[in-house]
Amino acid sequence: MAAVAPEAKSGKVVIKNIGLLLSGDLDNPILEADTIVVNDGRIAAVGKYKDCDVEGADRIIDCRGTALAPGLIDSHVHPVAGDWTPRQGQIGWIDSTLNGGVTTMISAGEVHYPGRPKDIVGLKALAITSQRAFENARPGGVKVLAGAPVIEKGMVESDFKDLADAGVKLLGEIGLGSVKAGDEAAEMVKWARKYGIQSTIHTGGPSIPGSGLIDKDVVLEADADIIGHINGGHTALPYKHVCELCERSTRGIEIVHNGNERIAILTARHAHELGCLHRVILGTDGPAGSGVQPLGILRMIAQLSSLADIPAEIAFCFATGNTARMRDLDCGLIEVGRAADFVIMDRAQHTPAENILESVQLGDIPGIGMVIIDGIVRCQRSRNTPPATELPVIEK
Repeated sequence: MAAVAPEAKSGKVVIKNIGLLLSGDLDNPILEADTIVVNDGRIAAVGKYKDCDVEGADRIIDCRGTALAPGLIDSHVHPVAGDWTPRQGQIGWIDSTLNGGVTTMISAGEVHYPGRPKDIVGLKALAITSQRAFENARPGGVKVLAGAPVIEKGMVESDFKDLADAGVKLLGEIGLGSVKAGDEAAEMVKWARKYGIQSTIHTGGPSIPGSGLIDKDVVLEADADIIGHINGGHTALPYKHVCELCERSTRGIEIVHNGNERIAILTARHAHELGCLHRVILGTDGPAGSGVQPLGILRMIAQLSSLADIPAEIAFCFATGNTARMRDLDCGLIEVGRAADFVIMDRAQHTPAENILESVQLGDIPGIGMVIIDGIVRCQRSRNTPPATELPVIEK
């Protein structure tokens, strides 16, 4: 799959006849609007067609009454080189995930890189290379925020400054390297935070050779920004420990596809009971031993909606606005000035539901009719989702 140059411009795009507009905002998940106007990759207007400046459009997209949501964000992936993953020997996994509505991916570490360097000079070099490479070449147009070094013993504060000065903004999962003690991790998390680098900590049993158990006490002491795969990747902590993490920490609660599904459901319910659904974000934790999940984020949305009794419009926020705000991204919300990253969907053909939200609440994933990144159509009818009942069309 050819990489898309990030500097491509969309011009003026009018998206009309939106039947349901999901905002990504937990406090106002459904907008009373049917039109979005885009100028050069940014949202310029959201409202009723009659009130928007729709003249002179370079492209017009008719949603034909289907639903539009912000492009989905996968908060936890493990990229290596472009659209190739050695973990499963697969080419095209990012483009395939684009067909699942994902427009942004966030690396939790390039841990599957063959011969991954673990010395300090090497791990810094790999992080900077990965950050640069995915910034310069975007498979299918997907925004992959990569370059997430796995911290190792012996790192000092100046190493984090060096990484930040070079443009690195993420740490890989704490616990996948030699740093596994809570006090040691806490010191490095503070250094990272000082220089604007966000941190994620592994939670649960070991996942790859060299990793180990990261229990609740380590997670609480380290105080990383994101409690990575709180439902385990793969093996979860006891549920009472998961509850304690939700209650005693104020950090992000990340639920992933490649984890314990029972704990995923119970965690979402508990977060709802605690009134902290704004902390819930979603990832796949792939590619991994479980494989690649092009529809992993959609499946998580349907799972939590149908089995954890989360309204579908709220579950979509977990994979859009919640993640955008927690990760300080310019996408994920339908707001003027934000990146014009969208997924256009409808209920799958022959679902018993009357509309897309009801179908998701019943556990069915929607059919994707179009994915747009920076105002540019990156794919039309998805090759991976079930066929949508209705499809958008490009008029101009």
